[in-house]
Amino acid sequence: MEDTQAMQVLEGLLFVAGEPISLDRLGHILKEVDPARLLRLLTALTDSYDRSDCGLHIAFIAGGYQIVTRPEIAPWVRELEKTKKGARLSKPGLETLAVVAYKQPVTRAEIEMIRGVDSAGVLRTLMDRKLVRMIGKREAPGHPMMYGTTRSFLEYLGIADLSALPPLKAFEETAPQAIGPMPNGPYSEGTTLLADSEALIET
Repeated sequence: MEDTQAMQVLEGLLFVAGEPISLDRLGHILKEVDPARLLRLLTALTDSYDRSDCGLHIAFIAGGYQIVTRPEIAPWVRELEKTKKGARLSKPGLETLAVVAYKQPVTRAEIEMIRGVDSAGVLRTLMDRKLVRMIGKREAPGHPMMYGTTRSFLEYLGIADLSALPPLKAFEETAPQAIGPMPNGPYSEGTTLLADSEALIET
């Protein structure tokens, strides 16, 4: 397979995947392209997007590559999301998600100590939305369950891993946007969580 055709196939795969796709998975699909060449072609494809004037680029997110919107057009993407059906997370949901994101692994009791209210129902909602998951039990009396964020959480924020979470202060200006209906692709600028999470989490 010639480089031009291989890059076309790569671009098509990234477009239709709808989620980050790892280099290993791409290699399983493009068996005739060796790993070193595949990475070179993927890098060249990424560079071509970066040099173009289109509204998309290729980002490394949650262990894989995905075609996403550019940060500059995020305000218009958010306007589009407002027109989609689906319930937004409530303020308690956003508070709980922020606590889990920045304090994980964290138990329900620890979440409730920070928030000051029962969080069982909110945690169930976050798990139903696949933003939070159970990640094990703490070695403590009663062996309470610990919670953490999911791969879907990383995909939605458009970040590669938790080390790329923005500072909580970055949420203050854009908190009203919050997390709405899950889009087909992430906002590449990093979506906001909650303005007053900082005061909650730092207590």
